[in-house]
Amino acid sequence: MPTALVAPSLLAADFARLADEIARVEEAGADLLHLDVMDGHFVPNLSFGIPIIEAVRKVTRLKLDTHLMISEPARYLQAFKEAGADALTVHLEVCPDPLPILAQIRSLGLECGLTINPATPVEGLFPFLAHTDLILIMSVQPGFGGQRFMPASLDKVRALRERLDQENLKTPIQIDGGINPQNAPDCRQAGVGIIVAGSAVFGASDPAAAIRALAGR
Repeated sequence: MPTALVAPSLLAADFARLADEIARVEEAGADLLHLDVMDGHFVPNLSFGIPIIEAVRKVTRLKLDTHLMISEPARYLQAFKEAGADALTVHLEVCPDPLPILAQIRSLGLECGLTINPATPVEGLFPFLAHTDLILIMSVQPGFGGQRFMPASLDKVRALRERLDQENLKTPIQIDGGINPQNAPDCRQAGVGIIVAGSAVFGASDPAAAIRALAGR
């Protein structure tokens, strides 16, 4: 059974104790941190922005994997870099021709990612695979935590893994939404290399055990 990296989703942390929460999952074996930035426009919710990323950067050495669920991501790329983000993932739904913004992200020295919502066909990603550092498949409707995992997302992962293999690309596939130790093995088997998990890690009484179960270690 393949293993995966685990990226705890900061959205599920206790923000009143943010530094402690980050230290807890870092000590438990988190490989990177996943930060969901929501604008209340592209998704029907607001989360956090530049000041939180700056604060997080000061208390961890983990990679800050930043998912931009916003309508105009190109306006803020430099600001996210200066805040301390290491990777920026944008939505195909708001960037129908993502090549310019992917190139812009890379020109800033950051990793670039491309993602799709559950309703978007995975084939829309195929022309751009060679230009990305990661691909994120949303397994819930983005905007809110705590939703149930959509099993149909694994069909997208399998199709994407097959296409990446055809193009001889090692681009990691990330999945986000409703992932827990019970469905994580199916995700890894389908080809997922990075598992994003919120409540399954931050809500666990033993985060280290949860991370090991998610990762398949």
